[in-house]
Amino acid sequence: MRIDILTVLPEMIESPLNCSILKRARDKGLAEIVVHNLRDYTTNKHRKVDDYPFGGEAGMVMQIEPIHRAISALKAERDYDEVIFTSPDGEQFTQPMANAMSMLDNIIILCGHYKGIDYRIREHLITREISIGDYVLTGGEIPAVVITDALVRLIPGAIGDEQSALSDSYQDNLLAPPVYTRPAEYCGWRVPDILLSGHEAKISEWRHQQALERTRRLRPDLLD
Repeated sequence: MRIDILTVLPEMIESPLNCSILKRARDKGLAEIVVHNLRDYTTNKHRKVDDYPFGGEAGMVMQIEPIHRAISALKAERDYDEVIFTSPDGEQFTQPMANAMSMLDNIIILCGHYKGIDYRIREHLITREISIGDYVLTGGEIPAVVITDALVRLIPGAIGDEQSALSDSYQDNLLAPPVYTRPAEYCGWRVPDILLSGHEAKISEWRHQQALERTRRLRPDLLD
């Protein structure tokens, strides 16, 4: 999988891409993640990529020209399955969405900033708009990293134990059950006896029941 991220703040993205599972996936050649500075695609001598909005609204708007130039340059090199814009009014990012997108070959993620982007970009260049929650961030860089992390960790070989990803919360519309490790008792707090029994079928049943109970209590909407 190749992910190209377009941003005005590449330094905000580079650090998390060079840690943990994302770094290992890149080092193994499982994922190619390339960060592009949109300022490299402007013809403005001061490297500006924003301007005042028509109509006099407060704030600055990202211009169409550098974004169009960047996307066009990338598309000249390869075909892309999706051109994604991270936006608070996009469709809510979910685990099933991540599962499906992790099987794509090439995607572009455009990070919004300032007051937003010229709407013509959304009308003519973007294929999908994604939100990571009902709130507004300073820019789309953090959502881009969230989406990238969620996709890359699902690529076969990215995680040492691939079964681990399959048992994560939301994979089957349930929250994950509680997990414990050594010591079995600490300050009088004991690990549930069932987990120490060695009875795989009963442990599996316990985990499923715990997942159901936690989902019913914390996220009943998932059961609907």
